[in-house]
Amino acid sequence: MLCSLCPRKCGASRDEAHPGFCGMGWDPVVARAAPHFWEEPCISGTRGSGAVFFAGCTLRCAFCQNHAISAGGRGKAVTVDRLRQIFRELEGQGVHNLNLVTASHFLPAVLWALEPRPAVPVVWNSGGYESVGALEALEGKVQVYLPDMKYMDGALAGSLSGAEDYPAVAKAAIREMFRQTGPYRLDDEGMLVRGVMIRHLVLPGQLDNTFSVLDWIADTFKPGDVLVSLMGQYTPNGVGGPDRRLTAEEYRRACDYMAALGLLEGYTQELSSAESEYTPPFDGTGV
Repeated sequence: MLCSLCPRKCGASRDEAHPGFCGMGWDPVVARAAPHFWEEPCISGTRGSGAVFFAGCTLRCAFCQNHAISAGGRGKAVTVDRLRQIFRELEGQGVHNLNLVTASHFLPAVLWALEPRPAVPVVWNSGGYESVGALEALEGKVQVYLPDMKYMDGALAGSLSGAEDYPAVAKAAIREMFRQTGPYRLDDEGMLVRGVMIRHLVLPGQLDNTFSVLDWIADTFKPGDVLVSLMGQYTPNGVGGPDRRLTAEEYRRACDYMAALGLLEGYTQELSSAESEYTPPFDGTGV
C-alpha cells in the first residue's frame, strides 16, 4: 500500500526503506500517554486531558518544541489493540477527553482503535496540515478539533515548516473540521465537548502573518462558531526558527488586533508560558 494520507501524498510504502516524509511506518509509534494539564482550560480542566503523543509529523517546523518525537522519532511502536487499551486506561484515570496529538499519519490504526467509541470526547490535535479526505474518515469519531493555523504567508510556511501550500491546505482542513462539528459547545463544567478551537502561535518578528491569520478567522467564522487560542509561548529550540522570544509589545499588539476583530471567544496567554518546562517528557509513560 502506498501512502496518500497527508497533503504531501508522497506515495511512500512506509516500510523501513521508504518511510515517507513523516518518517514512520504504518504501526503507531507513541512517545507518551498520560493526563496532560497544560492545554487550554476547556481541554485540560481539573482532571487533565488524556494526551497521546504520536511520533513523526507531516510538517518540519524548525521551531518545534516536540522535535524529539516529531523529527527524532522517539517512541514505541504499538499494535492497534494496544492503542485501544491505552485509550481505555486513560479513560480509567478520569481524564476529560482523549487528546490525540499529531496522529494524522497513523489514521488507519487510529480509526480501528477508536472502535468501540470511547466514553469521553475525542480531540484531534494537529498542526492544521491535513487532507480533507482523511478528515472525512474521522467524521463521527472525533468530537473536538484542535488545529493550528500557523501561516497565511506561503513563503514563511515553506521556510519554517517545509510546506509552501500550508495556507490553502489548512484553510480547507479547518473548514472541513467545522462542517463536521458545527459551532462549539461547552458542557456544564466549561469543558469543550464539541467544536473547533483554532490555535495560532505568534512568531517573533512576524506580526503581519499573525494579523492575516486573525483576519481569515474573523472573515470565515461568525461569533459563536469557533474558539481561538492566541499563543505567545514561542521558545527558541536551538534547531531553527527565530532565535529570540516574543516581546511583550509584539504579543500585546497581537492581542489588541484579535480583540479589535471581535474574536473574543477563546484564550490568550501569559508570556511566562514560554518555557521549555511546559513540554512534557517523552519518556514512554503510559505506553
